[in-house]
Amino acid sequence: MPHFRLAHVSDPHLPPPDVRLGWRDVASKRLLSRIAWRRKRRRHRAEVLAALVADVRAQAPDHVALTGDLTNFATAEEFAAARTWLESIGPPGAVTVSPGNHDALVRAPGADPFAAWRDWLGDDAAEPFPKLRVRGEVALINLCSAVPTALHLAQGRLGEAQIDRLAAMLREQGEAGRFRLVLVHHPVADGAVSGRKALTDAAALRAVLAREGAELVLHGHAHEALVTRVAGPAGAIPVLGVPSASAAADGHGEAARWHGLEIARVGDGFEIGVVARGLTGEGEFGELGRYRLTSPGRR
Repeated sequence: MPHFRLAHVSDPHLPPPDVRLGWRDVASKRLLSRIAWRRKRRRHRAEVLAALVADVRAQAPDHVALTGDLTNFATAEEFAAARTWLESIGPPGAVTVSPGNHDALVRAPGADPFAAWRDWLGDDAAEPFPKLRVRGEVALINLCSAVPTALHLAQGRLGEAQIDRLAAMLREQGEAGRFRLVLVHHPVADGAVSGRKALTDAAALRAVLAREGAELVLHGHAHEALVTRVAGPAGAIPVLGVPSASAAADGHGEAARWHGLEIARVGDGFEIGVVARGLTGEGEFGELGRYRLTSPGRR
């Protein structure tokens, strides 16, 4: 297969529109998050995000995977602003969004809380999560771990129905010989984040991956560059995370970074080239390093 080039970006935390809180917001998690944003907005910088997006565009990937937290408070105004931003990243067929916990900060009225981004979630709007996109020999399998949680929690949950559908999808795409790329906001490996930020049914997800296999899992949420692995039927499955796409180099946590992935078939399996690109100077992005991964293959 020709090399499939994918950009992995996460947690942009777009600057929220200036909207006053309603009385329902004051009694919800949004109030606490607004207070926290007064501190976080100095770390999540619009100019850093703009520089990262320009760097991604300059590399001209075939597809962009965005693993959540486009918004901060999950308001209608933020969803609309994020849609405009997504349109600037690329057409819906070339960008896939996996929603994050901030995108589901409070329970939204209506059956489809992510309706504004419907076209960026998958090719079939009526399909429940996980949503499937096939691009050449790559099957992008998009999970949604975004659920409303109690105060002071940033956990995620997939639910039994989504995990069951994932198992069938992994099996089907594996039998078709495709590279199975799983997208989810929350980390998958045990201990990657604290319990209050974890995926509550991660053990069930890992059990499915161990049984059915996958070639690669991408996530965000931790605001760190993480390389972990989980068990697969034929060997360990690589799991990669990236820092926030808007994080300033201010000495508090990891600065903005994205990963360029080059996926190529090698014999009966696949090889993955990873290029890390991030802030190297005042507002400038450049290469930070590169390495290669080999997918574990199938039983």
